[in-house]
Amino acid sequence: MLTDIEIAQSTKLVPIDELAHGAGLTDAEFEPYGRDKAKVTLDPSRPQKGRLILVTATSGMPAGSGKTTTSIALAQGLKKIGKNAVLALREPSLGPVFGMKGGAAGGGYSQVLPMEAINLHFTGDLHAITAANNLLAALLDNARHQGQVDLKEIYWRRVLDVNDRMLRNIVSGLGGPANGLPTEAGFDITAASELMAILCLATDMEDLRARLDRIVLGIRRDGTAYTCKELGATGALLALLFDAMKPNLVQSIEGNLAFVHGGPFANIAHGCNSVAATRAALTLGDYAITEAGFGSDLGAEKFLNIKCRAAGFQPAAIVLVTSTKALKWHGGVPLPEIGKPNVEALKKGLCNLDAHVENLRRFGPNVVVSLNHFHTDTDEELEIIRARCAELGVRFAVCDGFAKGGEGATELARAVVEAAADPKPLTHTYEPDATIEEKIGAIVTKVYGAGGFTLSDAAKKDLKRLQDLGCDRLPVCIAKTPFSLTADPKALGSPKGFDVPVQRLVLNAGAGFVVVTTGAIMRMPGLPKAPAAMQIDVKDGRITGLA
Repeated sequence: MLTDIEIAQSTKLVPIDELAHGAGLTDAEFEPYGRDKAKVTLDPSRPQKGRLILVTATSGMPAGSGKTTTSIALAQGLKKIGKNAVLALREPSLGPVFGMKGGAAGGGYSQVLPMEAINLHFTGDLHAITAANNLLAALLDNARHQGQVDLKEIYWRRVLDVNDRMLRNIVSGLGGPANGLPTEAGFDITAASELMAILCLATDMEDLRARLDRIVLGIRRDGTAYTCKELGATGALLALLFDAMKPNLVQSIEGNLAFVHGGPFANIAHGCNSVAATRAALTLGDYAITEAGFGSDLGAEKFLNIKCRAAGFQPAAIVLVTSTKALKWHGGVPLPEIGKPNVEALKKGLCNLDAHVENLRRFGPNVVVSLNHFHTDTDEELEIIRARCAELGVRFAVCDGFAKGGEGATELARAVVEAAADPKPLTHTYEPDATIEEKIGAIVTKVYGAGGFTLSDAAKKDLKRLQDLGCDRLPVCIAKTPFSLTADPKALGSPKGFDVPVQRLVLNAGAGFVVVTTGAIMRMPGLPKAPAAMQIDVKDGRITGLA
C-alpha cells in the first residue's frame, strides 16, 4: 500500500472555487487561499440544519487511536450511502507533526487534503495565535518596564508551536535595566494557550473582543486582576486574529467538505475544533462530523461539558473509536506486540472499552462503537468485541476507512444514521453554578472512576485566588495523561477508587474556564529520542516523510 503522503499527492483535488460553489457558497462567503483551500464567512442568516456527530475514543496509546481517520471515513461512508456529511476537525500543531505523533490529517484513503499544507503552515492560523499571544506578553512586559503597572504575579506566558522542553521554565529580562525586568517566565505550546481556546470558543468577532478583554494577565499589589482590556491590547490582538477567526475550507479524498480550524490538544487543553467551524458544518451538511481529542475522559468530556454548553450544541450520536491494538495494550501487551493475535489480552483490555461506554452513556446520546480495523485483526478478536458491545447494549461497526476509504465505512455510516435518528437529551456532568471543587470532584468520580482528588499546597493557594477574584464557579478543563483514566500513564485498563493529584488551577478568564493540571502533566511537550522531524525532507520539489 502507498504511504499517506503518496496517496495524498496522487489524489486529484476539486478546485476550491468549484467545491465552494457546489456546496452553495456565494463568492462573498469564501476567500480562496490558493487553488485548494479557502477561508469561509457564512451569511449569519443561514439556518443550521445538520445533525451533530461526535467522534471520540477509548483511552489513548502511543500508537494513536485513529479518531481522525475514522471521522473522515465516516463522512465519506455517509456520502457513499447518499447522505450529505461535512467534517469539522482540528488543525494539526507542528509540535506533534515534528515530534512523536506525526501529522493529523487522517490516514490511508481517509484523509483531508492538501495534506502537506494542513500539517504544516496551512493558512497561518496557529502562527497568528502565536504572534498575538507573544505580542500581548511583550506589551505587558513593556508596560511593567515603563512603570505603567506594578504586578505582584504574572499569569501570561509566551507560546511556541514547537515542542521545546528547554523553554518550559526560564528567566527573562537579564542584562541590566535597559533589557527589562528580570522575571521567572516560560513557554507553553500554542495548542495549549488561552488564545487558542478563545479563538475556538468565540462565536463571532464581538464575542472574540469580549473574551480578549477578559484575559487576566496578572495580579496587582492590592490583589485585583489586571486585564488585557486595561492594558489596551485588545484591538491589536483582534487585528492579528481577524483572518484566523474564519474557518478553513478543504476537502476529503472523496470530495466531502471539510472545515479544519483551531487545534487545542485534549490532554492539556480543551481538545475541540472551533465553534465557528462546527456551526459551518451544521449549516452546510445534513450530518456534521466532529472529533474531540484523545479518549472520552478527556476530549469528549470537555466537548460535552464546555463546548456544547457554551455554544448550545446537542450531539445526535457519539462514535467511540477503539481497536484490537488499543485494547490489547490496555490488557498488558507491550507496544511492539500489540499487532499480534492475543485473545486473552484482548479480553483483559475490554474493561477499558466498558468504562468509556459507561461514561458516554451517562451523557445521554446514543453510542456507536467503531472498531478501527487493521489487517492483523482476526475474526475471533472482532467477534469478541462485537459480542461485548451487544452485552453493553450499544451499536457496533467495523470501519476499514484507512484501506478502503468511504467504502470501508458504510457499515459505520448506517449505524450512525440509525443512532442519530433517535437523539437523546444531553446530560452534563456538573451544574453550571457548582464550585470549582465540586466540578473537579464530579469529573474525577463520574468520568475517571476515581475515589476523589487532592489539592497540592500550590493548588490550594490558586483556589483562594480564584475565590477572591470571583472566578471559582467557572467550568474546569482538566489537563491529564491521555494514556490512562487516572493521572498515572502506567495505570492501564480501568482502575477504580484512585486519587487524582491536582497540581495547579490556572485561570483562563477569556476562554471562560479554569485549567486543572494533574499528575506530572506539562503544557509544553518535549521531543522524543527520534523526532518525526528527522524523516521529513523535500525531494524533487515534493515534501516527503510526513505521516
